[in-house]
Amino acid sequence: MKDKGFILIFAFLGSILFLFLTIPLAKLFISVGFVNVFTTIQDKQVYDSIFLTIRSAFYAVVFVCFTGVPLAYLIARYNFWGKSILESLLDIPVMVPHTAAGIALLITFSNGYIKFIDTTTGIVSAMMFLSAPFLINSAKEGFKKVDIKYEHVARTLGANKFSIFFSIALPNARNDIINGALMMWSRGLGEFGAVVMIAYHPMVAPVLIFDRFNSYGLKYSAPVAADMILVSVCLFLVIRFVNNRLN
Repeated sequence: MKDKGFILIFAFLGSILFLFLTIPLAKLFISVGFVNVFTTIQDKQVYDSIFLTIRSAFYAVVFVCFTGVPLAYLIARYNFWGKSILESLLDIPVMVPHTAAGIALLITFSNGYIKFIDTTTGIVSAMMFLSAPFLINSAKEGFKKVDIKYEHVARTLGANKFSIFFSIALPNARNDIINGALMMWSRGLGEFGAVVMIAYHPMVAPVLIFDRFNSYGLKYSAPVAADMILVSVCLFLVIRFVNNRLN
């Protein structure tokens, strides 16, 4: 009976947050109407912006997979001078105001050889700067879970460090890396503050929603928001489903 009371209290408290997170989304779709949702997504500007958002966030994730995952492995497996400082610095982008991050990126890259302002490169950079810690930290925790004894055994059998990384560490940390990649991708999809400072055009979905809200009001921005949420959730569920089936 005591356990039942405990469960009921915690379930009640949790339900408050659950309703807070789900009711606004349900209200959005109800107010917009599913017919309007599917009509709006046929607008070329809308589906171009959604596809650009998904593509840019994906490029950011791929780049960090090739650069951040090896870094996460080094942090997880080795002790070196300045390690705690490095970990702290890697977490800073999460705490920085997004518009401030956009200004920092503009100052750094606007005068470079690569065109940065109002380009996909600038969009990807803004998304990556603010979301990379999600993937790096998740990969780091995944590598920590891998029993180092397996790596030592492989080493004694003559395997080199690259072989150990790709055949032992990476496969065993796969779930955490995929979860981190999904979190980073999701964070990139919703990025607005830094992106709008760097690239108002071409418009990613969050910028298009803001632009339509400013220009035409809630009636014209809400369907775009609903479309972006619907596409993001569908992609997220498909990736989750495939990942769970592979485990």
